[in-house]
Amino acid sequence: MSNLIYVASGNQGKLAEIILGVERWQHRRNNKSGERLTVQFELLPNFAHLPRCVEDADTFAGNARKKALHYCRLNKSPRVWVLADDSGLVVDALGGAPGIFSARYAGPNATDADNNEKLLRELNAVPAERRTAGFVCALALADKDALVAEFSGTALGLILEATIGSNGFGYDPLFFDPLSGKSYAEMTAAEKLDRSHRGQALDALLDWLATQLPATSSRF
Repeated sequence: MSNLIYVASGNQGKLAEIILGVERWQHRRNNKSGERLTVQFELLPNFAHLPRCVEDADTFAGNARKKALHYCRLNKSPRVWVLADDSGLVVDALGGAPGIFSARYAGPNATDADNNEKLLRELNAVPAERRTAGFVCALALADKDALVAEFSGTALGLILEATIGSNGFGYDPLFFDPLSGKSYAEMTAAEKLDRSHRGQALDALLDWLATQLPATSSRF
């Protein structure tokens, strides 16, 4: 395989988070073994103009698989693998909602603020001890018509009664991490990756890639 992996997204912020995750993973591995993983992630070229994937699976993993295979088949570089993700918030008191509908919880054109407002309304009468929730991330790696590997991560926390913090995106201002004592929106990007569902899934992906790709012995 190529050392280049395309990310099935047009979101530069998502790519920046992946690159930060790689740097963080590399630093830990480099300190232990002196080896550096030779992998590069880039956004899938011309993503915005490609036919969109219909995300109609009933799980995060199912949607990640569909996206990885869909965009891999459209990819014009046949030796480059494609990585896709699906993620969202699962709230216990709401029977798992918003779940796979996290991005469009308040409607098809909902903003982050709209979704957060709806979540607070739905949990208005729910006491603090019952506002348990989890962020889930599913990653799928595909090579043309075949799924190569899958990875996942889950971060547990509580839903706050009001937004706190100005970093991050989505439900980050409402998601409280008990171990750090912060909402995700109060964390730096690096702190969030240390605790988040996406950080866990990305670590699992990179651990696996380290068994598949050649490494160099260059030091940071």
